Amino acid sequence: MEKGVLFLRGLLVGLAIAAPIGPIGVLCIQRTLAEGVVRGMVTGFGSATAHGLYAAIAGFGVVFIGGSLSHGQVVLRLIGGGYLAWLALRIVRSEPAVPGAMRKGRGLLATYFSSFLVDITSPGTLVLFAAIFAGLGTTSAAGSAGSTAFLVLGVLVGSGLWWVLLSNGVYLLRSRLNQTWLRWVNRLSALILLGFAAFVLSGLR
Repeated sequence: MEKGVLFLRGLLVGLAIAAPIGPIGVLCIQRTLAEGVVRGMVTGFGSATAHGLYAAIAGFGVVFIGGSLSHGQVVLRLIGGGYLAWLALRIVRSEPAVPGAMRKGRGLLATYFSSFLVDITSPGTLVLFAAIFAGLGTTSAAGSAGSTAFLVLGVLVGSGLWWVLLSNGVYLLRSRLNQTWLRWVNRLSALILLGFAAFVLSGLR
């Protein structure tokens, strides 16, 4: 598979995983409203770094053990597709919290590491990336560590891009931010995850 296609897939995965308004999303919105766009983006970049690390662990792990998993692809796709569908439904049914104001005084480095630590200590993210990469056919489509690097890079860029869009969007729309707006963000990200679930399950033989 062409490396550009793998990069694009990774970018979409990064966007889909970062988009749900969870703890980091709320932090990003809070800090953007209270301290400006730069603070909001730095908050998101900490999360994007954690996503990139987990994507690397999951992606390269699948590549290196890919040969021994050839007979388990059906099971992996079932698990991965089912997990993605469950996650999408959970996101749709959840109620995002409208953030309140925060006080200033946090340095940029502390802002970055605070969100990084929140996501890097969430092992469910690693399971999610492993399921997606297996479902995307990393073992057969990428086939090498070099190709998988483009998939991982796409995840890092996609996740980072989301936080740039979110923080700037929140700042521009700060006077209109409400529960309905956040709910539609969750619905869109859930729809993307359902699309990935359908793609994963479509590869069953």
